[in-house]
Amino acid sequence: MSIPDHQLELLSPARTADIGIEAINHGADAIYIGGPSFGARATADNSVADIARLVQHAHRYNSRIFVTLNTILRDDELEPARKLAWQLYDAGVDAMIIQDMGLLEIDLPPIQLHASTQTDIRTPEKARFLQDAGLSQIVLARELTLQQIQAIRAQTHCTLEFFIHGALCVAYSGQCYISHAHTGRSANRGDCSQACRLPYQVQDSQGRFVAHDKHVLSMKDNNQSENLAALVDAGIRSFKIEGRYKDLAYVKNITAHYRKLFDELLEQRPELARASSGKTTFSFTPDPDQNFNREFTDYFVQGRKEDIGAFDTPKNPGRHLGYVTKVGPDFVELTVSEPGTVLHNGDGLCYYDLQKELVGLAINRAEPAGAMSVDSWRVYPKDPISSLKDLRKGTELNRNRDMNWVRMLEKKSSERRIGVWASLQETPNGFALQLTDEDGHTGGASVVAAKEAARNPAQAETTLREQLGRFGTTIFEPIDITLALAKPWFIPASTLNQLRRDAVAALEASRAAAYVRPPRAQPVEPPVAYPEDTLSYLANVYNEKARDFYAKHGVKVIAAAYESHEEEGEVSLMITKHCVRFSLSLCPKQAKGVTGVQGTVRAEPLTLINGKEKLTLRFDCKPCEMHVVGKIKKSVLNQAAREAQEMPLKFYRTRPEPITLD
Repeated sequence: MSIPDHQLELLSPARTADIGIEAINHGADAIYIGGPSFGARATADNSVADIARLVQHAHRYNSRIFVTLNTILRDDELEPARKLAWQLYDAGVDAMIIQDMGLLEIDLPPIQLHASTQTDIRTPEKARFLQDAGLSQIVLARELTLQQIQAIRAQTHCTLEFFIHGALCVAYSGQCYISHAHTGRSANRGDCSQACRLPYQVQDSQGRFVAHDKHVLSMKDNNQSENLAALVDAGIRSFKIEGRYKDLAYVKNITAHYRKLFDELLEQRPELARASSGKTTFSFTPDPDQNFNREFTDYFVQGRKEDIGAFDTPKNPGRHLGYVTKVGPDFVELTVSEPGTVLHNGDGLCYYDLQKELVGLAINRAEPAGAMSVDSWRVYPKDPISSLKDLRKGTELNRNRDMNWVRMLEKKSSERRIGVWASLQETPNGFALQLTDEDGHTGGASVVAAKEAARNPAQAETTLREQLGRFGTTIFEPIDITLALAKPWFIPASTLNQLRRDAVAALEASRAAAYVRPPRAQPVEPPVAYPEDTLSYLANVYNEKARDFYAKHGVKVIAAAYESHEEEGEVSLMITKHCVRFSLSLCPKQAKGVTGVQGTVRAEPLTLINGKEKLTLRFDCKPCEMHVVGKIKKSVLNQAAREAQEMPLKFYRTRPEPITLD
């Protein structure tokens, strides 16, 4: 078990160390962040020195830092990955998040290992195997229901992690190869081209178009705000916010949102506790609607639903603002629906044109429309009115950027403090201050000082408490102050301030010395058998050490990863729980009279068309899954061949041959 079973961990993303520090300040119990390489986010890298700085701040609150090392690796990358792992360990990192099982076959430091979402954990058997192989914390597939999570919990004792907010990858994570097939950019190596956000024509088996320019693979954003208690009861203990590409305002706001929800839950459930220290207060009211989102869904947690897709647009539609009342030569007048709403220069508005495409309208200048109504506004767009397609009287407007909100979150917006009990005592030659924090750590200091009776005892006692309680910019705040004195002595403010500063420094040092990183879980010996004895390209085996790992665990046939370019024909380029046929109300089970059709049904395929790109949709109704089928482009194969010729042969072991073991 990575964290005690009674503790709940709020796990926030960080694109940079500074964003990670603010996530800690806004209540995160743990942070996940990319290192300088191999982090599955091609443009979200951080130096080891920056991560060490984040670690130092996080550990003050007993918060933990996880670093992503979760791409699949070529053979020539294993040694650099090993060296990086040791550097991260020396920097104080608490855990590494991995996808490539080859890492388990090399000399890693004794650092805790977590299974990345890319490992595609959907079954109790897979979860139990990864636990027994030495993974302490595993993030489950986003597509699971509460009942499926409960089934996994019943078979495991490691910490179960689950995504509760943010963008949704439509594929089972680790099971999407469209990007690599079309562009050579591998999602499993941190460089997804996001074909799922493109518009497609959808054609049935008879050549008829059943959808036109719809983003049928684009999901709404995940939001489990209403399901937190149910997820706790199902066995989740680490609650993950997506967003290692997201900006500071997003991380502040969404971390604060869930911090408040979890604090409320902990108040109701005293048998549970947070996984780190301190109490967080905010100078703003968290609101997930203020950040970029494609509207929200709780996905499959409560079962399959019809409204999980963001088919009209992958952009941020924002929230309802009002309606256009007049379109002028260089301005737009509108009324706001909520009285008192204020518009600002720099706000972003948007609306749907007649083709249901989202059109943006950035405000260059906003001013009240006149004395007739405080809820009427005239806005001067940044772009010419003529470029704003289908904008007319009566058009509904949304606001998807509120500059007042943006500016507010650019400033300091939270305080996180650890409660302490302070006790001032007499010593033979002066005074001593003892601090005890809410975790039981202590720190003290003493000073040599004359004992001078106070002229006004009542005022002296008040002054002593006020001076000792001024913890200022430290991470502490007083719970109670005890004066264990024979009488209220007069002690100069400068003496009390130095005493408090020295005691705080001692308490910080005591906390730092007591911090213990979670231990690395040891794999079960002898090695447990993998749930299957045959692995296809879907297992993402990209190096010899990964092949050795699976062979050691009883797998007899091991195919190379898709990125090894051995699958040149048509294969499943994406496997997903999302079903286009279901979303378009074309599922055979939805048809009248066949509601009870069981799992043997295989629906006729559909075709996705985007320009010259065509993908086939096949439907496996027994597990209720969809396969997006296609093949790798010749241009990608040619480029890979050129790169192979330029790379020294000894470093190009990226294509382990399929093997059969006796």
